[in-house]
Amino acid sequence: MNKVSLAEGIEWVGVVDWNIRDFHGYITRRGTSYNSYLIRDEKTALVDTVKHTFSSELLQNIGEIVDPTKIDYIIINHVEMDHSSSLPIVAKYAKNATIVASQRGKNAIIEHYGADFNIQVVTTGDTLKLGKRTLSFLEAPMLHWPDSMFTYVVEDKILMPNDAFGQHLASSQRFDDEVDPHVLMEEAATYYANILMPLAPLITRKIQEVVQMGIPIEMIAPSHGVIWRSDPSKIIEAYSDWSANASKNKVVIIFDTMWGSTDKMAHAIAEGVVSRGVDVKLLKLRAANRTEAMTEILDSKAVVVGSPTLNNGMFPTIGSFLTYATGLKPRGKLWGFFGSYGWGGGGVKNMIEMAQKAGFQVNETSIEVKYVPESEDLKKCFEFGQQLATKIKA
Repeated sequence: MNKVSLAEGIEWVGVVDWNIRDFHGYITRRGTSYNSYLIRDEKTALVDTVKHTFSSELLQNIGEIVDPTKIDYIIINHVEMDHSSSLPIVAKYAKNATIVASQRGKNAIIEHYGADFNIQVVTTGDTLKLGKRTLSFLEAPMLHWPDSMFTYVVEDKILMPNDAFGQHLASSQRFDDEVDPHVLMEEAATYYANILMPLAPLITRKIQEVVQMGIPIEMIAPSHGVIWRSDPSKIIEAYSDWSANASKNKVVIIFDTMWGSTDKMAHAIAEGVVSRGVDVKLLKLRAANRTEAMTEILDSKAVVVGSPTLNNGMFPTIGSFLTYATGLKPRGKLWGFFGSYGWGGGGVKNMIEMAQKAGFQVNETSIEVKYVPESEDLKKCFEFGQQLATKIKA
């Protein structure tokens, strides 16, 4: 392992997963990393572990710096298996280590791996002295599991927030100033949109809490992706904007098609939106994917979804997308619906019902065309796009 130091005595000992492309339904086109941090002082602490398939690599990385049997504390910020599933393996070497977690973290560790651990429960404001260094803990329930917490290295002003502020990004570089900034922010937005979006109100409150506590932060070391060292305020400000639903005059049109009718309608709607000077993104689901769609929705003001009718309901790809989208609960968007059908409709009705049940703001008009749209139908689609664009500009 090439030595990666965050500060004197604080090393990254994680692993890079170059090949993962699906993370519980989230398309990780650039892979990911599982970040683990070793802090050496009078006492040695390991902050988070890695996915169990990489446990031997984690132990090797630790072993190049310190004998794993000498680890005194293993901090578990979050018990989801990509961060904790190497715990039983590491604990076999670090037999005398104390596991540090929130109360819910302790419960989850026992439920996942059994009770054969010495677990110390911490709450917000608790500290742990390692020698010259002090670790401080901040509970962050539902960011994004009930057990989640942040670890803060007081003297070095380093925040280790586990899944917050991360990205699914595999890279041979470890820091934000070493990678393409466009790629970094793109993946950070994708990560937020597809994992943390439904937690927006909690994120807003947690950021406010950190600010009120007056915690100086010079580095943010998340558990996925690269470490923010050049300007950690950049990602904090981005999270503040995203959680506050900052958006722009932009319409995302998401559709699928069987024989091209819904495709024609989608393009006519897009032309209507553009004619009013509003940005548009057009995504056919079998050419794009729902991860990309949710990322585009993040900063949009309106979402328009189109589906052909199949078996009196919406097309399967659209049904899957709406299930995914309603679970992520994007707020403050205007939703519009359109579609085509043959001998019987139902697709548009099903989509509207699903959106209304989720509490989405649904446009009062929709469009449904029988068989192939004619010029008059496409004119109505164009006008539909104009009306939506006018609404969001207002």
